Amino acid sequence: MPLRILLATIGSAGDVNPVIGLGRALRDRGHRVEVVANETYSGQVEGAGLEFAPMGTAEEFERLSGDPRLWNLRKGFACIAEGAIQPNIRRLYDIIERRRGPSTVVAATTLCLGARVAQDRLGVPTATIHLQPGVIRSLVDAGRIGYVDLGPGVPRSVKRLLYWCIDTLLVERRVGPPLNAFRSQLGLSPVRGILGSYIHSPRMVLGLFPEWFAAPQPDWPAATRLTGFILNDSGGRAEARAEAEEFAGAGAPPVLVTPGSAAMDRSRFFRDTVEACRRTGLRAMLVTNHPGQLPEGLPPGIRAFPYVPFSRVLPKCSAVVYHGGIGTLAQAVKAGVPHLVVPNAHDQPDNGRRIERLGLGVCIAPGTYSRGRAAGAIGRLLRSPEIRGRCREYAARVDSAASLERACALIEELGGKSQPPKTRWPRQE
Repeated sequence: MPLRILLATIGSAGDVNPVIGLGRALRDRGHRVEVVANETYSGQVEGAGLEFAPMGTAEEFERLSGDPRLWNLRKGFACIAEGAIQPNIRRLYDIIERRRGPSTVVAATTLCLGARVAQDRLGVPTATIHLQPGVIRSLVDAGRIGYVDLGPGVPRSVKRLLYWCIDTLLVERRVGPPLNAFRSQLGLSPVRGILGSYIHSPRMVLGLFPEWFAAPQPDWPAATRLTGFILNDSGGRAEARAEAEEFAGAGAPPVLVTPGSAAMDRSRFFRDTVEACRRTGLRAMLVTNHPGQLPEGLPPGIRAFPYVPFSRVLPKCSAVVYHGGIGTLAQAVKAGVPHLVVPNAHDQPDNGRRIERLGLGVCIAPGTYSRGRAAGAIGRLLRSPEIRGRCREYAARVDSAASLERACALIEELGGKSQPPKTRWPRQE
């Protein structure tokens, strides 16, 4: 039976693109699909042939993107809580309530707490979508939080203490009161452990990343399924896409440089990277929606673009220098190019650490990033046959079509009568 599927996401292009890709695949399987996101992405969603429901205004998105706290390790979560999580709890709940019916299914990304409230109050079958592994906690191997490694060698007592500090001093203060006030209005009891457990739907948790990128841990939610990376980079003007592809193929393979679509204050990142490419004689493509952060008078062979179709351009590049966002990361792995990750906050340090673990590149903290370190790191990446070999090996493992097939089948299963079987992850000592 065709389903009415609501796909909700809070975030920037790296969060919206895979949701659009998933929505198109579900639509092609005969379902009615509506994407719920900030109105900034209405044109992109509708251009993909999907229905769209706005959740937040473009002005709100620009205000959040321009907040200097957003990419600060200590202040970033508070910024997102105030500008994105809190105002969208009731909005998303209302959207789901108006559209619910016997065939309605919801799949919502990590920060969409309104979907979890609707699941509790209205009983709508709901899956939580996690685009990155760093949001799933573990006392075994939790990767990295900020620049604190929480791998298997770190005592569990240390991990518990860190989680307690994050929850008590930050999450429960910023998100708990508005979330539980709304739940109280609906006759629901308060919840705690918001990031530890509540963000995971008990019905289904979809990790849109492969096991080789983040091995499942024995204490992950039992309903977790991993699908693999879902690649989608639709959008942008046709002329801009053509210009980017023409430049990429018009000489030696360039270095692609981007701090992410929402970053507005990465002037130093661009300045140091441009100088590193100039010193080493490398061509470069600078990708940003906010040209005010670019240095004036770019050297020959270095050009800026507002949009680049990563799936078409990255295979023509020699390396990528970027922020560690999961969307760009997945495209770069598929393209088989070495990574230089300069993470800022949120999941980015963890993603960068995982790239290093796989031998696909290096990660440099922004506080220690300089033109000299950038030039040295890019040179090592380009000269290393081991890294190039690893990049080719993992590129062959990315199969977006197969990942879409798995994700669609699981969402369809959620719309059926039977509960999906619980997964028991292998024990890891």
